[in-house]
Amino acid sequence: MRAHYLQHADFEGPGSIETWLQRMGYGITSTHLYSRDLLPKLGELDLLIIMGGPMSVHDEAAYPWLITEKQFIRDAIAAGIPVLGVCLGAQLIADVMGARVFPGAEREIGWYPVQGLQHGKPECFQLPDELNVLHWHGETFDLPAGATRLASNAVFENQAFQLGDRVIGLQFHLEATAALVDAFVQADTATLEQGGTYVQTAADICAVTPEQLQATQSVMTCILDFLHRKEHDNDVS
Repeated sequence: MRAHYLQHADFEGPGSIETWLQRMGYGITSTHLYSRDLLPKLGELDLLIIMGGPMSVHDEAAYPWLITEKQFIRDAIAAGIPVLGVCLGAQLIADVMGARVFPGAEREIGWYPVQGLQHGKPECFQLPDELNVLHWHGETFDLPAGATRLASNAVFENQAFQLGDRVIGLQFHLEATAALVDAFVQADTATLEQGGTYVQTAADICAVTPEQLQATQSVMTCILDFLHRKEHDNDVS
């Protein structure tokens, strides 16, 4: 089994996702796009994970590798590879599938709840009714055509979605570890100092308990287990 993740900033790694991949016995490779790493061949992948990043999906002039990355993601989805997008990763999925990505009315940074939506679709992942999760975004997206909304909250209507039976986008960071939270805060101190209605202080963000981190990581584990089963469906189809 081969998993590959796309990383857009040196401080925004896979967190608890990597722990799950190691436990499941995946061979793990990565493309650090900010270092101009080359993308792999799609035939080498069984699972694709797209991490977050501080840039916008529209910043192709500043980050020309976004153009190549978008085509890679589009091709991976077309090939039926299970795909998970986190924050910018979810926005990239929405963008390549024809949905609008745009600035929200507010920035949402810190620990805020999202509500999992009851959709009644057995092919779609069911999030908990409510979960307090780490947000770090100012942009949002419309749902791609045919996608199912998985989560919402009072700040952004579209917090998570599923496209088909094996593509999931999360606007929030279930993969957060204590080290990852600290790295986010250190990398984006200026934004935190600007504040906002839904922008917590660095102290409040870092005050997260081990139990809270475990709660979000457990849901990420369930999502990854779900996509792993879809990967197996590829093998037997």
